[in-house]
Amino acid sequence: MKSVSLNGIARVNLGKKYSKEMRKNGQIPCVIYGGSQESPIHICINFNELRKVIYTPNIYKLNISVDSKSYETIIRDIQFHPVNDEIIHVDFLQLEVGKLVSLEIPVKLTGNSIGVLNGGKLNLVMRKLTIKAIPDNIPDNIELDIAKLKIGQSIRINDLNLEHIEFAHPSTLVIVAIKTARAVVEEEEEEAAEGTEEGEAGEKTAEEGEKKSEGDK
Repeated sequence: MKSVSLNGIARVNLGKKYSKEMRKNGQIPCVIYGGSQESPIHICINFNELRKVIYTPNIYKLNISVDSKSYETIIRDIQFHPVNDEIIHVDFLQLEVGKLVSLEIPVKLTGNSIGVLNGGKLNLVMRKLTIKAIPDNIPDNIELDIAKLKIGQSIRINDLNLEHIEFAHPSTLVIVAIKTARAVVEEEEEEAAEGTEEGEAGEKTAEEGEKKSEGDK
């Protein structure tokens, strides 16, 4: 898991009034909790620094420097403005060596599915998966090779074999599947219908031939 360094400034004044002033000045109110400290650490971080780790599908360990101390964290929660979608507040969870942490990891697909090449439709059901792992074992993503997937096949949680990682999902949960595309279904139905019509036409021809033979007699 890649690491990114951020600079934080300790907050003395708390409350909505001061938080609003910070945001006007390009600073985002944040909190670091967890770890050995008894109470949360209130800080603010420059928006331009934060946006690099928020507006991305990647997951990072964030080393936040505050005064003379450094905290290894991950983003636990982000609050956005309901109207303009601006960042209002960010919560960071401090990581502890050897202690399990729960977080969402993006799913990355590799390979060209046989099923898709044959006209099937790729359906990525889960773009992120929630896992539990100690900090040293947190992956950048969950990589799935879909090259051998045929139409009608899928990859479920119980198909994954990843050491030192627990999934917070049912074992039968479908992550990605190859479905039959509507065009393929319609084509198959049309072919079946044509086959039926040809069969019926053949039967009628045979019946007419039999009747004609009986008439000649």
